[in-house]
Amino acid sequence: MISHHLLLCATPSKALCCPDPAVGQASWERLKQLVREWGLEDPGRAEGLVLRTKADCLRICAEGPVLLIWPQGTVYGAVTAERIERILREHVIGGQPIDDWIIRRLPLAPAPAAG
Repeated sequence: MISHHLLLCATPSKALCCPDPAVGQASWERLKQLVREWGLEDPGRAEGLVLRTKADCLRICAEGPVLLIWPQGTVYGAVTAERIERILREHVIGGQPIDDWIIRRLPLAPAPAAG
C-alpha cells in the first residue's frame, strides 16, 4: 500500500519555478535523506509506503521549489531543505498540513462509478 507520493519540482527548466537550482538540489537531497532515515520507503511500513519523485515541471511556475503531495493534492511553495523535515513530520506522518506554506490545493476527482 502507498500512503503518499511526494513530487518535488527541483530541477526547473524555467527560472520562475525555482530561481536558484542549488536550493532545489538541497531540498531534493534532504527529502531523500529523511525518507530513507525514517524508514518511510520501507515496503513493510504499516502506515504505507511513501514514494518520492524529482520532477522538472509540475505546471505551478511560482514560489519554488514546489512540493506536491498526493493523494491529498497539497502543494507547498518555497520548499527549502530546512522546511522538508517539518513537512514530513507534520503532514506526511502526522496528517496535519502546514497551512501557512500551502500555495494550492489540487484534490483528485472521485473515480467514476462502476457499472
